[in-house]
Amino acid sequence: MSQTTRTTTLIESVAALVKTELAPLTNAIDQEGLYPADFLHKLGALGGFASAIPKAYGGLELGLDSQIDITSLVGRECGSTAFLTWCQSTCAWYLLHAPNETVRARYLPQVAQGKLLAGTGMSNTVKHLAGIEKIHLSAVREGDGYIVSGSLPWVSNIGKDHLAIVAASVGEEGYIMFAVRGDTEGLSLNPCPEFSGLEGTQTLNMRFRNVRIQADDVLAQPDQFKSFIARIKAGFVLGQLGMGFGIIEGSLKTIRESNVTTSHVNVYLDEQGEDIATKFEALRNQVSSLAPQAENGTALILDILRARANGSEATLAAAQSALLHAGAKGYLMRHPAQRRLREAIFVAIVTPALKHLRKEIHDIEQAQQAKAEAA
Repeated sequence: MSQTTRTTTLIESVAALVKTELAPLTNAIDQEGLYPADFLHKLGALGGFASAIPKAYGGLELGLDSQIDITSLVGRECGSTAFLTWCQSTCAWYLLHAPNETVRARYLPQVAQGKLLAGTGMSNTVKHLAGIEKIHLSAVREGDGYIVSGSLPWVSNIGKDHLAIVAASVGEEGYIMFAVRGDTEGLSLNPCPEFSGLEGTQTLNMRFRNVRIQADDVLAQPDQFKSFIARIKAGFVLGQLGMGFGIIEGSLKTIRESNVTTSHVNVYLDEQGEDIATKFEALRNQVSSLAPQAENGTALILDILRARANGSEATLAAAQSALLHAGAKGYLMRHPAQRRLREAIFVAIVTPALKHLRKEIHDIEQAQQAKAEAA
């Protein structure tokens, strides 16, 4: 069976699962904070987190672009669950590229197949490395392992029976990135203040009190951390575009449906469905060309950051236009347009947020200009 056929089969299977298992839960996920654990396990069994993972680790070897398509397909129905899909598939991405083969073999097949649900708690670290905030977790060596203390707010897709992948400072040595189970001694998981959206993502505060991390749970040691982060960052950032793409496609659906009865007045809105669709197609094609580069480690991070920033802006524009096209009924809690607008705002504030992306883009461009002037 060709890769194209396998990809088509996967997409069709996921679409059917979204229709039968996720669609009936969307309002409860958004308005009641329902965490769709059963759907995630079923999605994992289909291969919904494993497109970019080799077969040797339980993956499908269909590529990162296929994984973005899966996240997008979920996001057409529910942005919260698309975020969880990204969290899970991104943890698999981390494990795939971890220098430590032991931790990769232990966790990657389970995470890729959705048997072990996993959350990525790298927001603080990514912001710290960009010069935005201090790192919240600290580690000290103890034998071959580490003792970790500190607190991480807002880590999603975690629980007592989940895995989390996070990072900590090891003083002057640098940083480590490690996996930790939610029921580990010394680790407590606490509720966060209520969000206006994305409440069904099981987002919790992780409090580490002298938590012992064994060497076999460390993805990257201090001397490996810098190159490891550089290797995973492109896929980490690019994969998030699947969330935005799903929201854009859902917004275009709302625009088409609204125009059946109100196109005579919707025509006066600045953002029309055709304009949004044209811009979306161009961005989607760009991401399709960047995805293989992210996989083989040749992607220019500036291109990735620009694409991600453009994706945030496009998602915001599409969701706002959909709500304006729908009019007053789009403002009802039962209408998807208002939910998608809240989800779109999340796409623009989740790390790396739009302002974070613009900062990194500015810093890289300034460094390039300084280098060119010195040459």
